[in-house]
Amino acid sequence: MKRIFLILITFCTATSCIVLHRAVRYGNADIDDHNIFYTYDLHENQNKFHFYKADSSIIDTLDINWNYKNTDFHNLDSLLKNTWTRAFLIVRNDTILFEKYYRGYTREDISTVFSVSKSVTSLVVGIAVDEGYISSVNDPVTKYIPELNYADPMFKKLTIKHLLDMRSGIKFNEDYGFNPFSKIARLYYGANQLRLIKKLKFECEPGTKYNYESISTAILGVVVEKATQQNFVKYFEEKVWKPLGMENTAKWSLDDKKHKSVKAYGGLSTTAVDLAKIGRLYLNGGKFNGNQIVSSEWIKETLTPNPKNNGYQNQWYSFSGSGLDSTGNKYFTDSLTAQKVWEERYAKTYPHYKIHLYKKSNYREGYWKLDFDEYWGLFVYTNQFYARGIMKQIMFIDLNKNTIFVRLGDGADLYEYESLIYKINKEL
Repeated sequence: MKRIFLILITFCTATSCIVLHRAVRYGNADIDDHNIFYTYDLHENQNKFHFYKADSSIIDTLDINWNYKNTDFHNLDSLLKNTWTRAFLIVRNDTILFEKYYRGYTREDISTVFSVSKSVTSLVVGIAVDEGYISSVNDPVTKYIPELNYADPMFKKLTIKHLLDMRSGIKFNEDYGFNPFSKIARLYYGANQLRLIKKLKFECEPGTKYNYESISTAILGVVVEKATQQNFVKYFEEKVWKPLGMENTAKWSLDDKKHKSVKAYGGLSTTAVDLAKIGRLYLNGGKFNGNQIVSSEWIKETLTPNPKNNGYQNQWYSFSGSGLDSTGNKYFTDSLTAQKVWEERYAKTYPHYKIHLYKKSNYREGYWKLDFDEYWGLFVYTNQFYARGIMKQIMFIDLNKNTIFVRLGDGADLYEYESLIYKINKEL
């Protein structure tokens, strides 16, 4: 008991008791966390944009043929009821094809979208670049956060682009298990975000490797605040929220009432229908009803898959799958065969791809399901992109079909939501 007490005292001294207090009181992150943090409130607009509404029978009669927990589901509504979904929305050509709410949620209820916030933050960075507040994404972060000149020397090599593509080199463990002493807990529950950032260390030089970490987006939020000399959320409200004609109120969580630094990596709480309007902005090349909200160049760069970065670009994922040969095979014993399949089946439509070697020795016992010790996988990056939160909050867009999918909910026991959405979209 004495040892535990000493550990707690040390923790409170080294960081802040507020982290421990919040972590123990609230536990793991939850979709209603906008109720526990100090927030900047975003209000509904007088000039609201509304999607058209169509008969949902096209989706209701669709046979999804999906197996979940050894149960076959053929109806989407039935599957969603059993997978902790709160809201599910499908929009095509500005028309809502499917919109349903579950577990007591309504159209006006907001939900924390966690890391979908990262993709929205990228949008705000793009606008700040367009308006000249940020000269270039190749600028070092120290240009905008001068306090970091006196922190780890590696900060002087860290650029905004490194942060956008999750190649910061910062030593940060994105471990979501309950641990009030973890770095992600200190970031999420901490009350002084900039102080935490100044204490960061690097494990490798920026740009060396891809490593997904929320701290990168947290720094992006501070960069925007410093560059614009405005509160991040207020800037977002003026440049995005109001012009897009949002229908409902929303919130964006801040670190605390005193510092008011935005949780750019995961603090946005909004409705499904308003989130879909951000997807619509990307489908339309940065324009919304004739107004250029963010440059088409920024949208084009964001929606160009980067195979060297696992398809991740500007805080967005490109949907990728194992390329299939004519028989449906997705495993190849040599790279030349995989390359040939891409050339014959995919090259004209999807020019971005990656061929990757998988080895049995890299997998834990029981996770390798094949009869041979290694294989080559072909990953074809499509014109479908998505933003994703920890509990499978999804904003998915298809440039070719002009479709938007939004899924909000808690629980992440259906890990293949992206694949489910891909399958539904394919049938539309």
